[in-house]
This record gives sequence, C-alpha cells and structure tokens, in this order.
Amino acid sequence: MSSAVIRIHPSDNVVIARRQLLGGAAIEAEHFVVQGLVPPGHKVATCAIAAGAPVVRYGQIIGTATQAIAAGQHVHTHNLAFSDFSRQHQPGTGQRPTAFVDRPASFDGIVRADGRVATRNYIGVLTSVNCSATAARAIADHFRRDIHPEALAAYPNVDGIVALTHGAGCATDSEGEELRVLRRTLGGYARHPNFAAVLVVGLGCETNQIQGLIAQEGLSEGARLITFSIQDTGGTAKTVARGIEVIQGLLPEANRVQRQPVPASHLTVGLQCGGSDGYSGISANPALGAAVDLLVRHGGSAILSETPEIYGGEHLLTRRAVSPAVADKLLARIAWWEQYTARHGMQMDNNPSAGNKAGGLTTILEKSLGAIAKSGTSNLVDVLEFAEPATTRGLLFMDTPGYDPVSATGQVAGGANLICFTTGRGSAYGCAPSPSLKLSTNTALWLKQQEDIDIDCGGIVEGQDTVDAVGERIFRLMLDTASGRATKSELHGYGQNEFVPWQLGAVM
Repeated sequence: MSSAVIRIHPSDNVVIARRQLLGGAAIEAEHFVVQGLVPPGHKVATCAIAAGAPVVRYGQIIGTATQAIAAGQHVHTHNLAFSDFSRQHQPGTGQRPTAFVDRPASFDGIVRADGRVATRNYIGVLTSVNCSATAARAIADHFRRDIHPEALAAYPNVDGIVALTHGAGCATDSEGEELRVLRRTLGGYARHPNFAAVLVVGLGCETNQIQGLIAQEGLSEGARLITFSIQDTGGTAKTVARGIEVIQGLLPEANRVQRQPVPASHLTVGLQCGGSDGYSGISANPALGAAVDLLVRHGGSAILSETPEIYGGEHLLTRRAVSPAVADKLLARIAWWEQYTARHGMQMDNNPSAGNKAGGLTTILEKSLGAIAKSGTSNLVDVLEFAEPATTRGLLFMDTPGYDPVSATGQVAGGANLICFTTGRGSAYGCAPSPSLKLSTNTALWLKQQEDIDIDCGGIVEGQDTVDAVGERIFRLMLDTASGRATKSELHGYGQNEFVPWQLGAVM
C-alpha cells in the first residue's frame, strides 16, 4: 500500500496528504504523528516550523509561517501566508541542448493552400463589436447540427460553423492598447488555419471599425475573409440572411479538405490549468510537462501562459531561457503585472481562487510552482505578448491573465491548434476552433466527472503510474486529437462562449 503522504523534494518541510489524514495517525516514513484532520491534497508539516520561518514545497519557498507550526499539523491559510523573497534568475544556466528525435511522429492534419496545417475545419463568424453578437450567433445557429442537422448534412468534412462573439469593440480609446490587443486577437483568429473561412460582422459605427482591424492586422478580404455590417446591410434580419447565404456559398470549398500525414512540428499546444488543487503540481501538470518535452523533441511547440500563475517561480523559467534577452522579456512582463495589480488595489497573491484553496493550495507561490510544471524541462525560446503570433518552434511563454478563457483565447490567437487543460477541481471548458483536452489530477475527480475529462493522471498520486508513462499517453492523445478524434468538450458542444478577449483598459 502506498504511503499516506507524498514527499516532493528532499528539502521540503511539508508533505502532501494522499488521502484524508486523521489525528493520531503515525506517518512512519516521515517520523511524525498527525495532529488534527488534514484533507486530501493538503499540506502537513514534517517538523516544527517557527513563526516567520519559510515553508518549503518543491524545494522552493511558498510562504512564511504566520505562527509556530508543530510537526504533524495541517499547513494552510490559517498558519501560512504569502511573503515575497529574492529570486536568483541566472538566465540560461538551466538550458540544455534539445535532443530532437531522428524520426518525428506524425498526425493526420489538414494542409491549407498556403502550407499551414489545421487540426479542425470550421467556418468562423467573428464580430467587431458586442453590438453585432446577436446577428452573428443567429447566423451560426442556422447551421447547428443539433437543431438543424440538415444544414450541414452534405458537408461531413466541415466541423461546424462557430460564432465567436465578445463584449468589447467600442467605448474605448481609438488609439489605445485595448483596441490594439482586441484587433490582434481577432486578427489571429481570422488567420487561424483551423478556419477554412471567416465572416466578420460589424455594426457600422463602432470604434473597432472593420477596415481598421484589416489594416492593423494586414488582412485581405476575399474568398476566405468576408466582412459586412448591420447598418450597411439594412438591419438584423437582412444581416442574418446575408450571413447564411455567404456561408452556404463557402461550404462546398470548405468541405473539399482531406486529412493527410504531417510531422508533429505542425502542432502548437496551448497549456492551461484551471480549478487546480494540491495534486496539480504532482500529477497532471508534470505529466503534461513530460508530454511537452516529447512534443518539443519531435519538433512541435507549446505555449505556457497565465503570467500571474508563474509569479514567484519565474526564476525557474529564466534559467531555461535561450538568451538573456528572452529572460528579460519575461521579467518585463512580471514587472508590468506588479504595476497593473497595484494600480487596481490588488496583490499578486489575490490569484488563488476559493476552489484552489479548498483543494489545498495556499499562496500564489505554491500555485505557480505547480503551474510551471506544465512546461516540462525544455528551453524557453521566446516570450510573447497577448495574442502575438507564435513563430518560433519549441517552448514559448505568452503573457496572459490567469483567467482560463482569456488565456486560452490569446494562445489560440497566437496559433495554438490544440489546448491541453489540467484540472483538480473539475472543469467543463471547451475551445473553438482548437480542440481542448482535459486532464484530471486525481482519480476521484475522474470517476465523478468522466463526461468532461479526457485522461486521468490520478494514478501518479496513488503511486500506480509514473509521470513519464502518463506523459507518453498524453502525447499520443495529442496526436490522435490533432488527427480528428473528438474531445469530451467537443462532444458537448463547448467552445463558442469560451472566446474571451482580454479587456485591458477603461470602458468610456
């Protein structure tokens, strides 16, 4: 039988409960007796920790004891608090040559005319502003297979028509950062290879003029990108009718695609974790990291994001940076976030959610160390701003909020054609046009929410599986999914509501 606790690093002064621990239980391997109830996934002290002393997990500081903690006591929000500390960044000291494989893996992708490779084949309906969202959704709803199966019956190679709407596009600075970021996001989706074609619907009088979007993003209207506005078309009903007619004209060409074997180098995976728990940094995240290392060795790319959720662990990434310039770009984004949160009267430690804390995570430092595990051990080759195109192969970092729908929206805009999303509390997230795989950190969640989870990593927690073995399974599932295998979230129809561009500035 496996031990009742998990030790992550030899220098840690806390261990993690595999299952609920009762007061009086002797943990012989760690030489202490449990004092009081410790929930599964939570921390328990292995030795006496003085008030003001650091608490260490993953071999790293996760906070400071706010009171004296005895060996065997539960360690959480009642006796542990965030405290900043000096980090040794040492750019490049942790990088190592990438051992590329001789014969890269492949998947069955869709090769576009310009050579880009898609994992899905959608037609997208984007909006320039919230005011055209209703019309855009009505256009897409006409083609929904669940309520109008006849609309796409003749087009089996088209995965669907999706309307990706948002709540912005007006009442903002016409020359400001928020509009530039929104346009960069919409431009990334308009160019995304998973769209065979895109229709952009506007209102007409919004700040985010469609022609301004086209000019900033270097887009070209034509057979693959069609735009019009409600005011020019003559109202909602006429706009919906026109949109339906346009898409009906696009469907025959979109349906002509065929999948063919392509190298794994055409796969770009966005890395997400949401509803994290005390097991995230032990099972699903490091297993996903092992899969990322395999993907990079096979020539592919992965995008780590959620800047507030690497805070306090960023030195582990700068050490893997391929150059001081890349490390400096990451540190600049950290500094921006420190200023951004201070400006709004917040702190970086506001990040752990109620669910995170219920699952055993106490401070942002602890959460970040587990989140960084998703990146594996590969070198950090570049740092991107939100929705910036990912053009370098390997492990990249994109600056995004920790809010999963916003973060993944930036990754897809940057070119991610697959998302991998770990969860310990349970997630019902999906993504369009890029499929999303969900990985559970513990088997109890898998058994409870199998209809939403694609792979269980809980065997690692129980000592029945290894990080590398699960990482290999995740990598193979990435390839199968990229080849067309439907994810659980796709079967449920998730994806349209999860398009959430980052709103940075003031609403005027």
